[in-house]
Amino acid sequence: MADPGAFLNISRAKVVKEKPADRILHSKEFVQKFDLPVLKNQASRCMDCGVAFCTNGCPLGNIIPEFNEAVQKENWYEAYKILSYTNNFPEFTGRICPAPCEKACVLSINKDAVHIEEIEKHIIEIAFEKGFVDAQKLPVRTDKKVAVIGSGPAGLAAAEQLNKAGHLVTIYERDDKAGGLLRYGIPDFKLEKNVVDRRVELMKDAGIKFEFKAHIGRNISFQAIESQFDAILLAGGATLARSLDLPGKDLKGVHYAMPYLKQHTRIVAGENAFTDGDIESNVADILINARDRHVVVIGGGDTASDCIGVANRQGAKSVTQLNIYAQPPLERTSNMPWPQMPLIYQETSSHEEGCNRQWAVRSKELIGDESHHLKAIRLETNGHEIGGPAKEETFRQWVIQCDMVLIAIGFSSPEKTGLLEEIDPELDERGNVKASDKDFATSKDKIFVAGDMRRGQSLVVWAISEGRESAVKIDEYLMNKKSQLPSKYRR
Repeated sequence: MADPGAFLNISRAKVVKEKPADRILHSKEFVQKFDLPVLKNQASRCMDCGVAFCTNGCPLGNIIPEFNEAVQKENWYEAYKILSYTNNFPEFTGRICPAPCEKACVLSINKDAVHIEEIEKHIIEIAFEKGFVDAQKLPVRTDKKVAVIGSGPAGLAAAEQLNKAGHLVTIYERDDKAGGLLRYGIPDFKLEKNVVDRRVELMKDAGIKFEFKAHIGRNISFQAIESQFDAILLAGGATLARSLDLPGKDLKGVHYAMPYLKQHTRIVAGENAFTDGDIESNVADILINARDRHVVVIGGGDTASDCIGVANRQGAKSVTQLNIYAQPPLERTSNMPWPQMPLIYQETSSHEEGCNRQWAVRSKELIGDESHHLKAIRLETNGHEIGGPAKEETFRQWVIQCDMVLIAIGFSSPEKTGLLEEIDPELDERGNVKASDKDFATSKDKIFVAGDMRRGQSLVVWAISEGRESAVKIDEYLMNKKSQLPSKYRR
């Protein structure tokens, strides 16, 4: 380490962002890059701990102290090789990961953690600028063919790893472009789609085939592809929206988050907001727009935050967020000690742009009038446990007049109709496709599963991890020997 005491003298730098009043006028990314001296100083705060808890906290097992040291020395190729050894897509995780590595950073016990996520993003962008990132074309191939159903982060990661092993990989995607939730669930102001397209083009150049508008189980039967491949990976995600028991939710002006976010992404890209592949038939011909509306967002997670950011950019008159959970503490409590991922109060960039946040609130009913305005009758509660919803012990109810309600309470499981109906694999108690994290094999021969479709709704970094680890097991299944693909479980 250049300066082993740097963490004592250098503070965590603040990320510079475009002012909220300016950035809501567009949908581009608004976080500025660090200057080189600042980047090196931030990397120097890493203590190169004897036990790298940051690495353990990362679902991918990123080798963080080593790439921090390479950044300090301006050895960009080495930093890129270290980072890309464990992470296929640092340009994604460097922008949208909640950084569990930082929560596990030893420095975060009593100081601000190392800026790991920002450093990661800078490494990969510098690598692209310097031409280090290229298509990895293989001169020798096996004769094994693998189908990957779904082009979200799990499917993309698995495909890239299997391609590196020499197998012929085809990705089937029901939409007209790749990315899954990376494209249609995360707005451009957090992840511009040219970042996704850049990676997809590299994968195509490396020999991976993409079949778009290929909705297996709908317009293409599973049997039609099963006979063509030696192994199949299900990576379709957990796309079934969690149902909300709310009288009046079928009124005009009430929508689930994903159709709303998907439409906005298409419009930003200059595309038609509606496509034949949309499964949300109830909104197939309804343009959802928050302009001049008083918007209520029900839900407290990242998807709800994204809805807030989009509503502000569309020109909403007001945005109110209703969270069933009580407001978290500002710091760790005894219930969430380091290095666990803490549940503490956080304000996202979308909240900075304008939002009335309400905590410990249960939506009770929506009432429509002749003008189709909606009234939300809410029940305030108190008494809570960390990580659980508030209890209805005492309450008062009041009314919010609103024109538009967005339901953003997450996803319950994969869709059961179509693909899974045709395959009929064994499911777990939550409705996900059952497979262990030891082999990722389903109850059906040669069919594997990874990502949210297996583990349930989770983080992008977990999806990439699942894709990588499932690729190891598929490779071993195909070749009947130990895989040479890297795994976080062995180095």
